[in-house]
Amino acid sequence: MSEVWHEALLYERREDGSVVCGVCPRRCHIAPGKAGVCRARLNRDGVLDSIVYARSISVAADPIEKKPLFHFFPGTIVLSLGTVGCTFMCAHCQNWQIAHADARAYTGDDGPSARDLRELPVEKLPLLAERNGCAGIAWTYNEPTVWFEYVLDGAREAHKHGLYTVMVTNGYITPEALDLLAPHLDAYRVDVKAFSDAVYKRLCRVPHFQPVLDAAVRAKHRHGCHVEIVTNVIPTLNDDDETLRGIASWIVEELGPKTPWHVTRFVPYLELAHLPMTPVRTLEHALDIGRKAGLEFVYVGNVAGHDGENTRCPACHRLVARRTGYTIEDLQIRGTYCAMCGADLNIRSTLKQGSGTVPGERREGSD
Repeated sequence: MSEVWHEALLYERREDGSVVCGVCPRRCHIAPGKAGVCRARLNRDGVLDSIVYARSISVAADPIEKKPLFHFFPGTIVLSLGTVGCTFMCAHCQNWQIAHADARAYTGDDGPSARDLRELPVEKLPLLAERNGCAGIAWTYNEPTVWFEYVLDGAREAHKHGLYTVMVTNGYITPEALDLLAPHLDAYRVDVKAFSDAVYKRLCRVPHFQPVLDAAVRAKHRHGCHVEIVTNVIPTLNDDDETLRGIASWIVEELGPKTPWHVTRFVPYLELAHLPMTPVRTLEHALDIGRKAGLEFVYVGNVAGHDGENTRCPACHRLVARRTGYTIEDLQIRGTYCAMCGADLNIRSTLKQGSGTVPGERREGSD
């Protein structure tokens, strides 16, 4: 196995041997021998190291719709990677076994060891994607910012080979970290879990949610990322009209009315196992709130067979994408436009300018 220790890119050293991490807005002040809140970045003798670099615990070839991304390379398969650790401690986390894990548990007394983590060098990612019929690479399952350096290196490598890049994130990232990473990202799929500090503290154990909003706006407008928003609607916590209207209005005003908003069904789990599953009528009400706020694309998630999974053209109102689960059965688009009336549907199907060839395009020297 290769060396686990990989020096972090964004941190400050202090005279007492401590360091301050610059990847997430917590800006953890980490004493020697200790880890940050994410449990994946360790102060080793005054050097901040990522201890999960190039090590994945979850690898799969997923439909892009599973992320969920409905307006980004629809119908393609994406190589999906996850490791251990997270900047949040969500009370309802569906992937808590890896997101709440301590990466230090994957190192032995004699130094780093692999155990359950699979080594995936960045230079092998394009080949792995090609062998599995994937048009791109997504960093997902846990929070990608905990292996920031690996995502950055992997995204650069993906673009060299004409693969698209996706970050599925809680959005809790500093401006300087985003400015390094986002030029190499094509899609930024972010959770907006609530619309108040109080609920974010209860759900995620973070003091403020404004950095999540700021990062999404920065990713889209400064860096040209395709952005889609997800809100998991949880009874008694974020299902009130004030919250839903707040999120919908913010999307319209800051990201634009063509930005997709996915309102998904909460399933009782972990610390919130005592709450009921989200009623379908609540999700339909959220859909209605989004449309009244001016959003053109609002989707109902985690309700199999619901019409809210489908895409209708906001201009001619015809069905342009019929979905069953993660499968697209009918797609009536030309590039980013409705095939029937020509309206703009805000569908991304090309990479950022200068980032590589279009997925599936033959490259010089390729077989």
